[in-house]
Amino acid sequence: MQGYVLGKGSLKKITYERHFNSESCYVGDRIEMVEVIENAKPIPVPWLRLEAMMPSSLSFKRSKETWISKGDIYQNHTSLFTLPPRSRITRTHQIQCRGRGIYQMDSATMTSGDLFALYFQTRQIKLSKRLVVYPALLGEDELPASWRTWQGELAVRRWIVEDPFLITGIRNYAPGDSMNRIHWNASARAGELQVHQNGYSADPRAMICLNIEVSEQMWNVVTRPEIVESALSYAATCAASLIHQGMAIGFGHNAHSLLDQEQLARVEPDYGTPHLEAVLEAMSALEMKSRLSFHEFLRIEAEREHAQKMDYLLVTAHVSDLMKQSIVQLEMQGHRVMIADMAAWKEEKYAQQG
Repeated sequence: MQGYVLGKGSLKKITYERHFNSESCYVGDRIEMVEVIENAKPIPVPWLRLEAMMPSSLSFKRSKETWISKGDIYQNHTSLFTLPPRSRITRTHQIQCRGRGIYQMDSATMTSGDLFALYFQTRQIKLSKRLVVYPALLGEDELPASWRTWQGELAVRRWIVEDPFLITGIRNYAPGDSMNRIHWNASARAGELQVHQNGYSADPRAMICLNIEVSEQMWNVVTRPEIVESALSYAATCAASLIHQGMAIGFGHNAHSLLDQEQLARVEPDYGTPHLEAVLEAMSALEMKSRLSFHEFLRIEAEREHAQKMDYLLVTAHVSDLMKQSIVQLEMQGHRVMIADMAAWKEEKYAQQG
């Protein structure tokens, strides 16, 4: 009788909810996960086992109610409850996010039964929870001097970039002026070549491109992921700094992405905090597998039709001869290119610490 009463309907009117206090955070941040388990029926539940798989990079504070079996990629959480009639249990877990990524936590499994486990039921609960962990941001003093120089030049050039669509007058022809800028009527009147005088725009655009290849010999899977993680932190810090200064920033890389497996991972330059979140999410989605070589990625960039010339920041651990050829191709299209050498940056950091 007790098995029939307590076990047959043990999971009826049992609900489980889970949510995070934040849907996104940075590596190293602490967040909270809240679980709510409710028994809405007038019959007690002698025991209820709750099991859930979590990413191993989320470090949970240990508790007496939860047993954790941890592997390299996932960890299994098991909790055991007794639920009185018409009761609700709320638990808050402290989590430290130790690894970058986009984590889908889609389900949990509940098992319950009578006192002697003669009858028991199992049910899988759909949760569809998503947590985005951005790369860690660095302090401005941790970035190399070359970055500060490039950033300063970009900030100054915000006010001296010529706008090809803004004509403010006519001036004498100067060496290097293109033929399509010549004002033929004014040249005929003046007896010498005259060209359109362009106004200036406060709209420079920067594109941060990250090379996932840690060496020229690397093939497909990243052999030294710590270098790529450092490069992502560097790129994320640069993007956040420029966005906060009111500049338009884009991001691209040559790796596979969790967001889109069919197309190259690329975020067009834009402004504002929502756009920064999109850029950081693209960085979080980066997988440690090469999609194409970086020189091929740069060649595709050079062949794109851009509304205006851009400043490229190439974050890479090495520069091959093929990459140099693609960089020349970018510069021939009128773009400016700066190389952020991760190997040199690491040496600079070690020298400062030593």
